[in-house]
Amino acid sequence: MTLSRRGNPAGVRWWRLRPNPLRRRSYLVEAWLLLAAWVLAVVAAVGVGAWTALAVERHVDALRAERHPVPAVLVEDAVRTVGTSDGSDNYRATVRWTAADGTKRTGLAHVDSDSKAGATTHVWLDAQGRLVPTPAGPAQARLEGVVLAVWTAVSAGGAVLLVGRGMSWRLERRRLDQWDAEWARVGPQWGHKTG
Repeated sequence: MTLSRRGNPAGVRWWRLRPNPLRRRSYLVEAWLLLAAWVLAVVAAVGVGAWTALAVERHVDALRAERHPVPAVLVEDAVRTVGTSDGSDNYRATVRWTAADGTKRTGLAHVDSDSKAGATTHVWLDAQGRLVPTPAGPAQARLEGVVLAVWTAVSAGGAVLLVGRGMSWRLERRRLDQWDAEWARVGPQWGHKTG
């Protein structure tokens, strides 16, 4: 027997596709099934990943387009509200701004840590004039798109591969049942079994 560089018997790599009198049809079906599963997993991963990245960027662009900044005045000093795991802090304060219809409005907004009452800042409003968080910039939108695209691509590809592996397992199970049936039929013809 000739050995390959890795120590495996030569010619074992594509054994399901090689002509062999002992090869069952289910081996060939399984080989094509696994090949199709890998190709489909790659196509699904790339397609779903690209679609997700574009969808996230479009969504963030739409949010940025419908929100607009307005100047506001702090009514009170900034107060630390939440400490984050990276050591940075969030600060909030009540702010007052003039709406598009000329009315004065107030609300709670994120501000810089050194902001004092009477200081000017910018807050973001949506189309209805409600106070909203600052929208993500183009770089942050791209990063969010890439992260979600990678996650969905891995999930989609993994799901396809799991389905392919499940079908391969079903073929293997069926093949083992066929072998059991054949052995039950042929085994007694061999005579006395050792125990």
